[in-house]
This record gives sequence, structure tokens and C-alpha cells, in this order.
Amino acid sequence: MLTCIIRYHIDPAKKAQFEEYARNWGQAIPRCGADLVGYYAPHEGSSTLAYGIYNVGSLAEYEAYRARLARDPLGRENYEFAQRERFLLREDRTWLRLASAPHRQAG
Repeated sequence: MLTCIIRYHIDPAKKAQFEEYARNWGQAIPRCGADLVGYYAPHEGSSTLAYGIYNVGSLAEYEAYRARLARDPLGRENYEFAQRERFLLREDRTWLRLASAPHRQAG
């Protein structure tokens, strides 16, 4: 399992647009085959950093997921929304794998 963490630098005056973008991905990403952990908007501290986190089984599964997402009507609409509204100033992806499993149960 691989985890993709997307770090967004957003326009702080357009936080509402980012939150709409996040809600749209909340529908499209799972439908297209990735395990969405969530999208996170600024609350305290930095007003410009936001995150999206999802899991895929492998890089090959990621490529298939991306192709489905590109064909998904809401996915395409969301890409266009971000381009039109210009609330994303920068986007960086980091790929991680879980190193701490299995986790110990408390007790």
C-alpha cells in the first residue's frame, strides 16, 4: 500500500473554493478507485497550507486510477474549477509507505 500526501499552498482569501474542491474530490476519488483518507483545509496556524491524503495499492494502480479520474465528469469539472478560480498556488505530491505496521493494540 502506498500513501500519497498532496501538500497544497492555497490563496488564503479563497479557502471556501478549496473546501468546495475538497468536497468534490471526496466524491470522485473513491469512485475512481483510490482509498481517500481525506482533504484538510487550514484551521489554526498557517492559513495557506492544505492537504489531500489517499492510498493506492501500487504505482500501477495509481496510473489506472488517474486515467479513470481524468475520464470522470466530476474529476474533469474539478480540475477546470481549480484552473478557473486559481486558488491553488502550488501542489506537491509525496509518496510514502507505512513503516510502523503492525500497530500494537493498547491494553
